[in-house]
Amino acid sequence: MDNRGFQQGSFNSFRSSSSDEDLMDIPGTAMDFSMRDDVPPLDGEIEEDKSYNGGGIGSSNRMMDFLEEPIPGVGTYDDFNTIDWVREKSRDRDRHREITNKSKESTWALIHSVSDAFSGWLLMLLIGLLSGSLAGLIDISAHWMTDLKEGICTEGFWFNHEHCCWNSDHVTFEDRDKCPEWNSWSQLIISTDEGAFAYIVNYFMYVLWALLFAFLAVSLVKVFAPYACGSGIPEIKTILSGFIIRGYLGKWTLIIKTITLVLAVSSGLSLGKEGPLVHVACCCGNILCHCFNKYRKNEAKRREVLSAAAAAGVSVAFGAPIGGVLFSLEEVSYYFPLKTLWRSFFAALVAAFTLRSINPFGNSRLVLFYVEFHTPWHLWELVPFILLGIFGGLWGALFIRTNIAWCRKRKTTQLGKYPVVEVLVVTAITAILAFPNEYTRMSTSELISELFNDCGLLDSSKLCDYENRFNTSKGGELPDRPAGVGVYSAMWQLALTLILKIVITIFTFGMKIPSGLFIPSMAVGAIAGRLLGVGMEQLAYYHHDWAIFNSWCSQGADCITPGLYAMVGAAACLGGVTRMTVSLVVIMFELTGGLEYIVPLMAAAMTSKWVADALGREGIYDAHIRLNGYPFLEAKEEFAHKTLAMDVMKPRRNDPLLTVLTQDSMTVEDVETIISETTYSGFPVVVSRESQRLVGFVLRRDLIISIENARKKQDGVVSTSIIYFTEHSPPMPPYTPPTLKLRNILDLSPFTVTDLTPMEIVVDIFRKLGLRQCLVTHNGRLLGIITKKDVLKHIAQMANQDPDSILFN
Repeated sequence: MDNRGFQQGSFNSFRSSSSDEDLMDIPGTAMDFSMRDDVPPLDGEIEEDKSYNGGGIGSSNRMMDFLEEPIPGVGTYDDFNTIDWVREKSRDRDRHREITNKSKESTWALIHSVSDAFSGWLLMLLIGLLSGSLAGLIDISAHWMTDLKEGICTEGFWFNHEHCCWNSDHVTFEDRDKCPEWNSWSQLIISTDEGAFAYIVNYFMYVLWALLFAFLAVSLVKVFAPYACGSGIPEIKTILSGFIIRGYLGKWTLIIKTITLVLAVSSGLSLGKEGPLVHVACCCGNILCHCFNKYRKNEAKRREVLSAAAAAGVSVAFGAPIGGVLFSLEEVSYYFPLKTLWRSFFAALVAAFTLRSINPFGNSRLVLFYVEFHTPWHLWELVPFILLGIFGGLWGALFIRTNIAWCRKRKTTQLGKYPVVEVLVVTAITAILAFPNEYTRMSTSELISELFNDCGLLDSSKLCDYENRFNTSKGGELPDRPAGVGVYSAMWQLALTLILKIVITIFTFGMKIPSGLFIPSMAVGAIAGRLLGVGMEQLAYYHHDWAIFNSWCSQGADCITPGLYAMVGAAACLGGVTRMTVSLVVIMFELTGGLEYIVPLMAAAMTSKWVADALGREGIYDAHIRLNGYPFLEAKEEFAHKTLAMDVMKPRRNDPLLTVLTQDSMTVEDVETIISETTYSGFPVVVSRESQRLVGFVLRRDLIISIENARKKQDGVVSTSIIYFTEHSPPMPPYTPPTLKLRNILDLSPFTVTDLTPMEIVVDIFRKLGLRQCLVTHNGRLLGIITKKDVLKHIAQMANQDPDSILFN
């Protein structure tokens, strides 16, 4: 008898025809399925293990069940598909129940049970240690390479500018950043730091180093790890919702992202490292999961770990462990049980402690821009704080629209084919415009630190250049004074910096290099806040007799804190772009260490969210998810349309009938033909085509692997062998091919709804249970199927958006 079907059409050939594996474009990269995965599929590689001891052609009285022993690969998922949350949680419960029952039988089983329970905490410890160590390495390296654009330390090239001058005996108070051990490039090349030619040499070297760093970053990403580009948060949100992107959290992505993040930040581009640090931490979590079977073999459990890793990433990015946990809960996580909350807190704590032990900035703080304010704020100041919130909302809405428009242009035009040229052009423009202005020349983190700073007597910054600044009776604090020449000069420079940051960030975010958005957004808000704060300070000084000032601000008193306005503005702009609220306020609170400033932060954050939501409901990460067509069901949005399941299910009226399998009348050849001629990820199983009574649901991948495995292990399986999804098979005539029993891969309890179920309920079921598909019945008869992709397309259609923008299941 001929043995057709899977002889030629192997598992890989069926994959290539599946619509679930269309070419995918993540911001900054096009995926090529010829690449090897960084992380192998769950359950390990398909291996040749115990042979099946079944009957031959003449042993027709025996039903062949190739699933009495688990087949490697069955129950796993193809790339760019969504996991079955219900099945994964059921598997974990079965595994836990088995371990608990065995723990009563022997001491060794009890030890195994205890180690299984402890493995989650051990994994959190390892994630925290690795994430904190990598964050410290990134901080130290980026600080050194940023200073390398301006000069080098002759005492040791590995010292950055600040460390080089720490031990110098020739540093004065006024020129604390100048020491003979630190030489600019003009001093090294032409032996002088004075004159126009020296300025040109320093200018040229600054641009050259910036271009070199950017070129190395984009080249490494393009050649070794295309997934290492961008922020990573949109993809992590999608992965945590159950989507599979193999290799996105793999070892090569981790290595290249760590290296290129340092290069990208050092190049001076308008980007930050905070968002990519979340991606780095999640890569650490995913890789370490492979050390524990409990997490390696269960996609749902692994996503609990990734939620905790995201919290650790924000913890080391901002030095805010509690803010990191809340960020993971509010912004990125899809499934966040109470156990994950505790473990997220532990991972964030360990990561922050590790980074604090490394002390990358030499100030015993976890971030460069940690500040402490001591002046209380007044009720009247809520008005400028709310104005900053309005500005943050407007900026957020403007940025999202323009950045998405630019990224869409990059995807749909020839621009996307030249990532290296795009990065070099943007870097050259940024460096050329940045060097003449000291506030754009310094790193964005240093800029934010200076803007947050509360001026004291020991500050030499132009922002603190007030008249009569040493005439004070308040110790180290600097009361309100008339602004000096330095302050006015700084205001003009900051205004130009604000314009440059607003414009250049639009074109920078989304390029094919690691690029975070937290720091550029905070910088825009901090500049606007500092400008407003200095304006309010001078208004209070010259018009202290006005009604709004005379009750609480006497002449010469320390009434207004411009640094506080900068902090509130930073929170407002970051909230306007990301739409974070609670986690944002807690992160900013942990940065300042002061409880009394929570109300201004809350007022600004809520105002910015209200204004931004009025102009567009999506935050920047949700907008990029929709731009890339990821199957992400936003849990925060309401579905208010009065459609029914029958309006969304497939097949529709005038469509071909639903493709189904029967439980006991189809041959191997019939099933193989259906698989080869369709691209569906699964098939309903019915009693018969006439009755259409539902039996269960079987996944395409499980069918392919099971039939391939049967053909490899038993010569008797041929194209005319009948496949049974029933518990028992009827007696067969002699000398007929052995039957194949595949009941164990059948989902006997698929979720079903009736055809008159409101879509509002269907959408809620998909969100809360994480379903891949739902079957539609009428009086017990199968009518159709609704997939997650169908739900997303229907939501997009109801919102007057392009339903074809949803690319994946």
